[in-house]
Amino acid sequence: MLLGFDIGGTKCAAIAARWDGETIHIQDKRKIPTDLACGPEKMIRRLMDLGEEIAGEQPEAIGISCGGPLDSQKGVILGPPNLPGWDRVDIVRLASARFASPAYLQNDANACALAEWKFGAGKGSKNMIFLTFGTGLGAGLVLDGRLYAGANDNAGECGHIRLERFGPSGYGKAGSFEGFCSGGGLAQLGYTLALEQVQQGTRPAYFPEGTSKHEITAKTIADAARQGDRTAQRVYAVCGEYLGRGLSILIDLINPERIVLGGIFTRCEDLLRPAMEQAIQGEALSAAAACCRVRGAALGEEIGDYAAIAVALFSKGGKDECYRI
Repeated sequence: MLLGFDIGGTKCAAIAARWDGETIHIQDKRKIPTDLACGPEKMIRRLMDLGEEIAGEQPEAIGISCGGPLDSQKGVILGPPNLPGWDRVDIVRLASARFASPAYLQNDANACALAEWKFGAGKGSKNMIFLTFGTGLGAGLVLDGRLYAGANDNAGECGHIRLERFGPSGYGKAGSFEGFCSGGGLAQLGYTLALEQVQQGTRPAYFPEGTSKHEITAKTIADAARQGDRTAQRVYAVCGEYLGRGLSILIDLINPERIVLGGIFTRCEDLLRPAMEQAIQGEALSAAAACCRVRGAALGEEIGDYAAIAVALFSKGGKDECYRI
């Protein structure tokens, strides 16, 4: 039995699974809202209570997936922005003590990269990039058959790359890759282009009169785009173009066989891919682009479950095993 914990700013989950040598079989899963007011120790205790309930036996290993920053080698969470107050939380020590089992920690992008690499759209590749493309834009890197975390677990923070001097803000930087390619970035683009249309005397379908800025989301824009709204389609075309520009940098720099995109890309690939591919053709080295396939994540809404279990499974041979699968 393997036990996984998926820790997020909105919700947390405990997952119990078995491994038959080829496939992960999810046995049970329990979710609870993340209560930031109660503090990390109480919240972790609740989560581990759930883990104990669903495991039914001592787990062989425990995998923990959490947003960074964190120290995967020391097993410490270092104050992620979506978990205020979770500063220097020694979660691996807490989990190991509670279950008397080895526990391992990875940031969520790396954990998802592991899962998609071994069981999803990256299976069979040796050099792969996974991009979250959700609330934010982070990446997990598999290089030469190893998960690469960098000197202090900050490898793959491509959302911080500035693509334009001005533009939607993400990662604390206007015009960043995350600013153009994230849920928040799409909402910012949608609002800006909607205001432009209103000033010209028309109003996009996703921005009816009385709509507040905060009611505009990636989903409302996508729904309008699929119903033929031209401004909404333009929002996704702009996002797709900058997605292609950002991916071109990664293609030229890393030369991957596969880039796997999760989150919004899996739901809106039809709206993003044409502009994305056009930008890659215009920006990336042709030889590098020719050998790289861009795919949507295959594990869908279960990717967080597989990610936490993958950390347990591929770390249990020792602290370096996770990097040498």
